[in-house]
Amino acid sequence: MRALALVCTLSASPARSSSHHLAQQVMSEFALHEVQGEIVRVADHDVRPGIGTDMGDGDAWPALREKVLAADILLVATPIWLGHPSSVCQRVLERLNAESAETDDRGRPHTYGKVAAVAVVGNEDGAHKVSADVFQGLNDVGFSLAPGAVTYWVGEAMHGTDYQDLDETPDAVASTTGTLVANTIHLARLLAEHPYPAA
Repeated sequence: MRALALVCTLSASPARSSSHHLAQQVMSEFALHEVQGEIVRVADHDVRPGIGTDMGDGDAWPALREKVLAADILLVATPIWLGHPSSVCQRVLERLNAESAETDDRGRPHTYGKVAAVAVVGNEDGAHKVSADVFQGLNDVGFSLAPGAVTYWVGEAMHGTDYQDLDETPDAVASTTGTLVANTIHLARLLAEHPYPAA
């Protein structure tokens, strides 16, 4: 099994990112279960606006799409901005929307059988709302979601602490990450053995 993490921080590398930090923790947990993967910071790539699989010369999405389709598990990591997923995350969902029209030889979207999960960080409340938004988008384009498919951390309201600056991972976050990983792998293995039927 392979996992891909798309980190939707607004900051390109090498800037530090709490979303990237949480994605690294999730991917490290996947590795403990012998699921290898890759982390991609979307802001490092010229992903054009649109809802097509390829928006023309210079669009970086086709290469990222290949990575998505090669993975069994997709993790989308996003910060909370103004109570919503980041604009980068929204663009990823918009580009994934093209998968609704891309099907295999049995008429199923290529994303069927793939499992998604979400990681959210922010210094305001809203992790449930943000994960719900991302969940719905991922499910609409064909990804399956296991129970407990989100891990998150939110700091105190109007406080300046970043997740990446904590001295240690809170027990609740570590436990939630463990549940996300175990359930996501379980569902991915089930779907690999028993694919969804063609309509």
